[in-house]
Amino acid sequence: MLKAILTFLIFNLAISPTRSNTHFIHKSCNTTLYPELCYLYLSPFSTRIGTSPRLLAQTALAATLSNTRKTLKTLRTYTKTHKMTKRELGAMKDCLEEIDDSAYELHLSMVEMGKVRSGPNFLYNMNSIETWVSAALTDDDTCIDGFSERGMNGEVKTMVRKHVSTISHLASIALAFVNKYANG
Repeated sequence: MLKAILTFLIFNLAISPTRSNTHFIHKSCNTTLYPELCYLYLSPFSTRIGTSPRLLAQTALAATLSNTRKTLKTLRTYTKTHKMTKRELGAMKDCLEEIDDSAYELHLSMVEMGKVRSGPNFLYNMNSIETWVSAALTDDDTCIDGFSERGMNGEVKTMVRKHVSTISHLASIALAFVNKYANG
């Protein structure tokens, strides 16, 4: 009986913080435009994030940057392994430049977020982060727009939209959390 009670207490004490952290992430994700995607990408980090809006924003930025880099690699590989028309190759080249810019802007955001501390420069630094993440979103949209012309291969268009939409949605989520953290 005592063993059962101890096991119950240890189990419940061990998962209580995680349950609280998971609830925080779930509640936070529900405020974004893409709550399911948000929860999918951020819930594995619930222990790291805890209930910190700062760590939530940092982790969302990190997830976005990581996926942007993976998307860039996927698009480069696709370009090398699939036959495309001259127009599609041109759109892909432009898209790769946009996604590369997006990755750089997200990298700058991550670096700045790591340095941000409360004080006189807090809002200035947060504004810089918001600007870079917004620019990354614009780059993602510009990439997708390049494939909107008629005569584009449906497979290429669908593949690009699938991957770039995901990173665009993740950037939107990250921006929401950066804005929330900036506004306290």
